[in-house]
Amino acid sequence: MLGRFQIRTDLALEARESFEEDVKIRGVRVEEEENEELEIRTTTVVIETENGAKTMGKPVGTYITMEAPNMSMSDEDYHREISKELAGHLKKLMGEEEKSVLIVGLGNREVTPDALGPNVVNNIRITRHVIQEYGAAYPGGEKMNAISGIVPGVMAQTGMETLEIVKGVVKETQPDLVIAIDALAARSTRRLNRTIQITDTGINPGSGVGNHRNGLNEQVLGIPVIAIGVPTVVDAATIVNDAMENLVSVLETENCVENYQLIREMIPSHLNTMYVTPKDIDETVKRLSYTISEGLNIALQLTAGKGEHTQG
Repeated sequence: MLGRFQIRTDLALEARESFEEDVKIRGVRVEEEENEELEIRTTTVVIETENGAKTMGKPVGTYITMEAPNMSMSDEDYHREISKELAGHLKKLMGEEEKSVLIVGLGNREVTPDALGPNVVNNIRITRHVIQEYGAAYPGGEKMNAISGIVPGVMAQTGMETLEIVKGVVKETQPDLVIAIDALAARSTRRLNRTIQITDTGINPGSGVGNHRNGLNEQVLGIPVIAIGVPTVVDAATIVNDAMENLVSVLETENCVENYQLIREMIPSHLNTMYVTPKDIDETVKRLSYTISEGLNIALQLTAGKGEHTQG
């Protein structure tokens, strides 16, 4: 923590990392898996009790974090593997049985770092209208989940809370599951656009820029909510803090602690309201949104052996 600042993160993995490694948090279980061939590190944080939730500052539930340093590169074959990994994690959370799913693309199309959710919905294979017309068996013989999608926008555009819109759609269409996609904020710059978090706890729209709205979760909507997020921004104060920590680490004097406290006090308070994103965010968000939509299309496909489909 920075004296006056709260270094914020939407990633449960980073919340766990804020504690010493040898500190055991009661009610929190952590599992790690490494795919050396694809260079994908998967960390599953399971918050099992209310005590663990209070300590972590996150709701009780499962948080799966995929870290892939090469995710920021434009390698189609590699991103296809990421999509398959994502689909596998989604199936574990949502189950294999047939269901009706509402995909919610959270965020603002007009703000590139916040456009991940809307872009994902653009590439989802929407099937609800086809099933209503022809039944669960597609004319080609493929059996499908009923998939619908919505991009509710943000309050500044609609004058309505995202929750109000989604609750209305859920009430009218009665899906079995909601999957929400949103941009997040990270604590570490090395995780920007290189990390995907999947959780069964739902999400707070506006998380990425610290503009929390009413949450979309099972308690509010009455049906399970899976959230998928990618950190596309980092708090500017975090960058300053990291730079200061590096500086302090080389100050090999007896007054190291005093020097650190002085540096913390020198950071301007207005940095706490600023967020920074990489310069190639336009291309990156487009690429990542396609990767996530492909993962969703694979996970929601009922009949094995059929081709993977997207809407361009």
